[in-house]
Amino acid sequence: MSTAHDTVLVVDFGAQYAQLIARRVREARVYSEIVPRTMPLEEMLAKRPSGIIFSGGPASVHVDDAPSIDAAVYDAGVPVLGICYGAQLVAQQLGGVVERTGGGEYGRTTMTRHGPSIVLAGLPEEQSVWMSHGDAISSVPDGFSATASSSGAPVAALEDRERAIFGVQFHPEVAHTERGQDVLRAFLFDVCGCDPTWTNTNIIEEGVAAIRAQVGGERVLCGLSGGVDSAVAAALVHRAVGDQLTCVFVDTGLLRLDEAEQVEDTFRRQFHVDLVHVKAADRFLDLLAGVTEPEDKRKIIGESFIRVFEEVARDHSDARFLVQGTLYPDIVESGGGDNATIKSHHNVGGLPDDMTFELVEPLRNLFKDEVRAIGEELGLPEDIVWRQPFPGPGLAVRIIGEVTPERLETLRQADAVVLAELRRAGLERQIWQSFAVLPAVRTVGVMGDGRTYEYPIIVRAVTSDDAMTADWARLPHEVLERIASRIINEVPGVNRVAYDITSKPPGTIEWE
Repeated sequence: MSTAHDTVLVVDFGAQYAQLIARRVREARVYSEIVPRTMPLEEMLAKRPSGIIFSGGPASVHVDDAPSIDAAVYDAGVPVLGICYGAQLVAQQLGGVVERTGGGEYGRTTMTRHGPSIVLAGLPEEQSVWMSHGDAISSVPDGFSATASSSGAPVAALEDRERAIFGVQFHPEVAHTERGQDVLRAFLFDVCGCDPTWTNTNIIEEGVAAIRAQVGGERVLCGLSGGVDSAVAAALVHRAVGDQLTCVFVDTGLLRLDEAEQVEDTFRRQFHVDLVHVKAADRFLDLLAGVTEPEDKRKIIGESFIRVFEEVARDHSDARFLVQGTLYPDIVESGGGDNATIKSHHNVGGLPDDMTFELVEPLRNLFKDEVRAIGEELGLPEDIVWRQPFPGPGLAVRIIGEVTPERLETLRQADAVVLAELRRAGLERQIWQSFAVLPAVRTVGVMGDGRTYEYPIIVRAVTSDDAMTADWARLPHEVLERIASRIINEVPGVNRVAYDITSKPPGTIEWE
């Protein structure tokens, strides 16, 4: 990173939101970098940070071996902001009291501001914030003032202006906190004195330089799915190494309706990419036969992808490098370090130990909206940049239970109806992700005055800014009615349609 940019370090205490905090900082055009909590303090300070943010985390400050940090950080002269667990750690290490509540506070909460505050300046006295905690700060350390409270957090915000140490129990980084970005901006600009000089152009320039340094003059393969992640990764690598790149599209048989043809048309015929199209549907379906556990599905698919790429590599001068459109949510949900494993993504937790490739993952520190912005900057067409996310394992993780050709065809047809009706209603760009799910159950119905015993279809549509949190989309009733009517009338083997109104958390966007 250029020394011309201010740096804010995000210390990761095992939060699912650590990278989201870093992204929100970058959204304010300030460079951020995630560092592990185990990094020695002298190494952190050697990065000359303008500020340090402690992330939240799944642990309690009361458990044995609770994640901690060298308390000398508070005397280092660098402003500190603790978020959720990070705020509790600040309070505990400096002499405050953190209590076990026996309950918790999760989701949207009304918070009340008390008196003057630097990081809460300009915010209304009462505001909606996003909470996710069990313990609560009940008493602030000497020199601190409590600047906000909620029903489940006697101290929802605290600060020591003299030492520039702050804590907030809520999550300012998530979209559901109404003025969360204002809180972060106050810390970055009013406390840390940062300059907003970090831009997408910087990300691209540094990404290109890193790719060239890693790859040199060797051949590179890119796993291209046709989605925005792999497309942007391919465009970035192509900018770096040009015709050293060959893209590989693997038709797993787990794709959406007509998707293979669309990928072929877009990348080979329109953009003249060196594209190898591998038709491997039978191979993947054979491997998935009898498999019902979602983690097993993901790992089987992840390993199978790699084996196909290895076979293609042998026909392309034994290419040593493989480009993947891996994003940070893939990594954080797959676990590692202090992070809890939510689900193993096929391109992370599903990779075989004996893989011969060296991975090139230019997007692994980015979120989807950042990737889209970079895609636009690289000149990719709008229909690729704004395509809805689609999981690497494809429809296999939208079928609950065993994946069979029959179930795939049922789901593929139903999913096409969902996407078509949202497009018809002009809602496609307002929805982060929309799709159909096929559970491995059957339900009784009545069609044509006769009893049926067929599959239900679950429709899922969510709104989100970053995929780390999501809210169910309030689709118009007439749109839901058209979707349900078309699926039941047009898709054989379906007699019931339901709509999933679960947010993330507590659910995930995908069902598996």
